[in-house]
Amino acid sequence: MTDEACTMIIVGSKQMADGSMISARSDDSRAIRATRLAWYPAGKGPEEFVALDRPFRCPLPPTRRAFSALERADLPYHWGEAGFNDAGVGMSSTETIFSKEEVLALDPYVHEGIAENCVFQIVLPYISTAREGVLRVGGLIEKYGSAEGFGIAFMDENETWYLENAGGHRWLAKKMPEDKYFVSGNQGRYREYDPKEDLASADLVEWAREHKLFTGKFDFHEAYCLECKNDKSYNYPRVWYLQHMFTPSVKTDVNVNDFPVYQKADRMLTVEDIKKAFRSHYNGTEHDPYLHCNPKEPYRPISIFRTINTHILQVRPGLPKEIGRLDYMAEGMADLSVYLPLYQGVTSYPKAYGVGRKFSQKSSAYWTFRKVAALGMTDYNKFAPIIKKRYAKFEADMAASQTKLEAAFLKMCKGHEDAPAEAISLLQKWSDKWLTKALGVASDLEEKLFTELTKDIEENYYFHGA
Repeated sequence: MTDEACTMIIVGSKQMADGSMISARSDDSRAIRATRLAWYPAGKGPEEFVALDRPFRCPLPPTRRAFSALERADLPYHWGEAGFNDAGVGMSSTETIFSKEEVLALDPYVHEGIAENCVFQIVLPYISTAREGVLRVGGLIEKYGSAEGFGIAFMDENETWYLENAGGHRWLAKKMPEDKYFVSGNQGRYREYDPKEDLASADLVEWAREHKLFTGKFDFHEAYCLECKNDKSYNYPRVWYLQHMFTPSVKTDVNVNDFPVYQKADRMLTVEDIKKAFRSHYNGTEHDPYLHCNPKEPYRPISIFRTINTHILQVRPGLPKEIGRLDYMAEGMADLSVYLPLYQGVTSYPKAYGVGRKFSQKSSAYWTFRKVAALGMTDYNKFAPIIKKRYAKFEADMAASQTKLEAAFLKMCKGHEDAPAEAISLLQKWSDKWLTKALGVASDLEEKLFTELTKDIEENYYFHGA
């Protein structure tokens, strides 16, 4: 399996207790690949996108929207992963998926085509709605070809869309049902195609029928998506576990890929439920690799050490987009990290959040959080409770402060069509304060864990005298 192997959760507004919409994903790559936060102003942008680590390149529109970007620190303005633009459109890219060999033999991936590393920056700054995002990506796939398999989520004030590509030049996108949720673990999940409701490449069905890629009624997964032995331990268990977390009333077989594409939760969900899902690892079961200190556990868990970030994009319709668009971001392994709320109205971040390389740095927020997780994993069952307790208190304190912040922000905005400067300033100061506080909490944890680890090593290698 590829290093770029993520988990995706999308939730409709009628499944969320607060009526919001969620598009969330963990970016599971390599632990040393730091991510950073960046904000890019509106106006003139690059005339051409030239990939730094692939042969892809394409011209860009003359002007761009302002947008936030959670991106690879060593590939600035190149490998973006999540954020919102100033139209309030959110994008998460990408979920790695795979096309089956028969498809690739007929329509192979294009080496010079569009890939996971470049799609964010050539799309989000140039769209005004989620649907426009789907159509722009679909057009790029058809024009340049796909270099690999991926799924991409878009969301705006009214709807959420998720696109899955297929082979070199085909794709299917569906609007998220308001009363369901969707989970994916590195496999194409779509089945049915409705030409009246869905968006897709023009010959999606005809091409597959011509090449006898399915039998009977068209099934996107049957026609285009890879099924292999590894799926039963790497992909199926994550979908199975998440659906059982949210819908315990419905029992399914972890070994059979007949999980519903969209499922209805047994109760209304909250952002805390989504955080818990991304922190999960078959907790307390025989398949929990951390509880049992088993790095060879066959079931691939959702929360893994090589996660470089988890982002929970939230759209809260009816609120000013400055506070109605949020990205709850955790750097590093979500289970041993802290979620930080990033408001769309914020246009800068403390310096440490923009720093990162493929080696540890005191000046990097990413590496500050990564060190805590690394120390925690030296003795998970002893140190994880310490980390979780401290981060849980910090998140609770921050949430209480958020409630007061948003009330003050809305009060300042009353009677104004656009958020006044004083409201934006309040939001920026709040963000700077709490993101800086989070670094302090992580640094304190690092010192405490290092102290405890020092005591343990001394105890193990004391060499008692007479």
